[in-house]
Amino acid sequence: MSGMPFAFGMNEFTTQPWSFERDLREYADLGVQAVELCEAKLAEGAAGRAQLKALRDSGLPVCSVQPAVRTAVPSAMQPSPKGTDERIAAYRASLERLAPVAPGAVFVTNTGPAPDGDMHRGLAEDVRFHRELAPVAADLGVRLAVEPLNPISLNAETMIWTFAQGVELIERTGVEGLGLCLDTWNLWQDPLLEEGIRSHGELISILQVSDWRTPRSGMDRRSVGTGPIPTGRLLHALAESGYAGACVVEIFSQGVPDSLYDGDLRALIRQNRDALEQAWEGAA
Repeated sequence: MSGMPFAFGMNEFTTQPWSFERDLREYADLGVQAVELCEAKLAEGAAGRAQLKALRDSGLPVCSVQPAVRTAVPSAMQPSPKGTDERIAAYRASLERLAPVAPGAVFVTNTGPAPDGDMHRGLAEDVRFHRELAPVAADLGVRLAVEPLNPISLNAETMIWTFAQGVELIERTGVEGLGLCLDTWNLWQDPLLEEGIRSHGELISILQVSDWRTPRSGMDRRSVGTGPIPTGRLLHALAESGYAGACVVEIFSQGVPDSLYDGDLRALIRQNRDALEQAWEGAA
């Protein structure tokens, strides 16, 4: 992108109606500079291997990855497998499968909800999850980044919902290379977000962006620049903190009458690229 100092990235959930193969074609045509690979879009077996070969052949850099199982404990979106050991094994399998096509990429994790409301137990399992997997990721040439989610996801997908809680979990885990995934939709209401960015910018491994309205479903995000998130101000705070990774558009839009998935997804990509440029320049 011409003005903003971050590569323009696209999360494959943003183009959920497209196939994996179409993602690759359209992203290349539209000037997307990095992709957040979503394992849920990949087939198994030979068909999946062919998709990964197509990704390598495309030359499109993979900045980050959303594995099929991302949490230490079962969550609403990822209820299986049940045990933490099995979930660690599933995440490890994703690392081994996808790291070869994503050198240097960030693999996202979420905490999942507190099991039976027991946050102490849940966070202890999450620490174990990251302690076991961070060295595996490092050996494969990639990194892990834990993502705090918006409070609307409590008791369903997350135990942490502020930037500071993400930092605390990273420090408690105490392993090299574990970073933080900063999703503006999830964290923009945190009153200490900008302070956290400026004081712990070295921990931020990947940036995801979209915009907010009061959700009508659990998948109701909007395009950058169409809501109240101060995207430009946050982008500048990140740049000043030393963040130099990709800026990934991650939009979910399902179960609402004006779903963005029902519109022109090529236009959606262009609109978000332009909106990010405008947000950057407007906050300069």
